[in-house]
Amino acid sequence: MKNVNFLVFIALLVFFSNCSKKTTVTDKTYSWSKFSMGADLSYAAQMLDKGVVYRDSGKAKDIFTIFKQHGCNTVRLKLWHTPSAYTSTWGGNDQDYNDLAKVEVLIKKAKELGMAVSLDLHYSDTWADPQRQEIPAAWKGLSIDVMKDSVYEYTMHVLNTLKAKNLVPEMIQVGNENNNGMLWPTGKIVDNNFIGFAKFLNAGIKAVRDFSATSTIKPKIIVHVAQLQHAEWWMGGITAAGVSDYDIIGLSHYADWSTMNTMTELTSLVNRLKILYKKQVMLVETAYWFNTKDASNYTISQTPVAGYPFTQEGQYQYLKDLTQAVIAGGGTGVQYWAPDYIGTGGEMTARSLVDPSGNVLPGINFMNYIYKF
Repeated sequence: MKNVNFLVFIALLVFFSNCSKKTTVTDKTYSWSKFSMGADLSYAAQMLDKGVVYRDSGKAKDIFTIFKQHGCNTVRLKLWHTPSAYTSTWGGNDQDYNDLAKVEVLIKKAKELGMAVSLDLHYSDTWADPQRQEIPAAWKGLSIDVMKDSVYEYTMHVLNTLKAKNLVPEMIQVGNENNNGMLWPTGKIVDNNFIGFAKFLNAGIKAVRDFSATSTIKPKIIVHVAQLQHAEWWMGGITAAGVSDYDIIGLSHYADWSTMNTMTELTSLVNRLKILYKKQVMLVETAYWFNTKDASNYTISQTPVAGYPFTQEGQYQYLKDLTQAVIAGGGTGVQYWAPDYIGTGGEMTARSLVDPSGNVLPGINFMNYIYKF
């Protein structure tokens, strides 16, 4: 009888040991409302037209599916007003991919896979960033008050168009990297005067709020400033100018442009902004290099952050530590810029989350890593 009991004991021990192994969690998928693990896939259609094939563990897959399977819960997409109206060649063939009709296709793909969408309104016919915020051709020559109304009507038009197709984004950026305002020169910040810019920002915000009154999906509103060292000055400026009805403070953080590159500094800033303004705080743009050379063998000019070499493992470790630093500060998201980008050269090709042949890199797994909340 004792032998029988002993055998039963051993059998149960093996059974529960195997159960434990089967249920061990090695990665995690987060809800976007808890923490936005995001990827800006605005280049997806352009990469497809170039014939890029993406592979995960050697198997060809759709890029949206790859990111979904690696923990991505948010797809960020940029929208330009009327790209075809932009006459300069500065934007290259990027101008062909960022109008509303083409962005709708990408929103649909994201939603079909159960991912949230963050729509980034540039309020320009081309790139808008700290160095350029060009007025759309359709609005040139308008007075500040008429242009303010145009911002409202355009924002409302975009959202109503998307609503009619069940494509309302869960988040929306009212402007992109607006360090120096928007719609220059009318809304440019000069000598710390945020008043004109604030009029435009509030017009876009009001349009989102008015739209939300009759929408099941009520987009969270993001205001956006690039680089950590500018955030407190900029937030103080828009607040003093009367901008307060938004949900998320969005930050761009790139090591090559930042003067605040330690994880401790990041955690501290995120925490200060969250406490002072009582808003969510997200990194809505970030990226880091996986190689010291680009696709054309050109040496990257940037200097690695201490402890994070420009290697595949260095990129992965950087992104894990960066995300944990945001979480430690009370932040609610990290969204990676152009992780699917493959080009013939340029430093962007060395900070994607895929290699020049389209193979997924370890860095993509920062999105399903198990973090301490």
